[in-house]
Amino acid sequence: MEPIIETKNLTHIYSAGTPFEHTALSQIDFSVYPGEHLGVIGHTGSGKSTLIQHLNALLKPTSGQVLFQGSDIWSDPKTTRRTRFQVGLVFQYPEYQLFEETVYKDIAFGPKNMGLDEREIDRRVREAAYFTGLRDDQLDKSPFELSGGQKRRVAIAGVIAMEPKVLILDEPTAGLDPVGVESILGNIREYHRVHQAAIVFVSHSMEEIARTVDRLVVVNDGTIPLQGTPREVFAHGGELEAMGLGVPQMTRVFHRLNALGADVDPSIYTVQQAKQAILAKLKGVV
Repeated sequence: MEPIIETKNLTHIYSAGTPFEHTALSQIDFSVYPGEHLGVIGHTGSGKSTLIQHLNALLKPTSGQVLFQGSDIWSDPKTTRRTRFQVGLVFQYPEYQLFEETVYKDIAFGPKNMGLDEREIDRRVREAAYFTGLRDDQLDKSPFELSGGQKRRVAIAGVIAMEPKVLILDEPTAGLDPVGVESILGNIREYHRVHQAAIVFVSHSMEEIARTVDRLVVVNDGTIPLQGTPREVFAHGGELEAMGLGVPQMTRVFHRLNALGADVDPSIYTVQQAKQAILAKLKGVV
């Protein structure tokens, strides 16, 4: 399968040629495949936010390429503009970017800029509201009357309404309570299921990302030292901790059991996997 997004030798240097020069990304080769649910993890300052801002042309590479559906996104202005609609990016704390008079108008802002007719805009607004758990009666309200969690939904809906082929979410559950976290994650999974869009999920929470994504990419000091399935990546617990990252609680428990001599799989990372492993061991003892 060909990637829908691909970077080739992507390098980004901030303040190049000045005393403040900083290489944020160094020759990154990175791919997102159609329909996959990809997780990106890395400590603060690792380069992951710089990476995702290249994927929809918010940042231009110092060197290297970013390809969307095989075309260099900086090859011409039309390709750059198309990419920004097809690769949707939801920033961390996106509710601070709300600005319209009503929830409806805020969600409709992207589709209007795409030049769609009013009927199609209305369809997209209402469908995006549905996917993010917003009620019809909330659409005529000011977004500033809503709770923090509801504002987060409005901001996500505004990106979903453009129906991007790739949806990138930077810490979408940051600052939410456990109920809000589960609700937002459920909304994202439902959108992924229905539209089969590729999802790129950036998170500091190992528990959230472990039970959400199909594949993981680890960003560290502007490079990608590890990638693979969650099981493959979390098996490198020591390396992750050396990078300033944790591992899911279940992985930590099974690593410790393994170190104490128990014959258990140290790459387990969810409660369900732990349950199955323990039951299998108990059956073996009986």
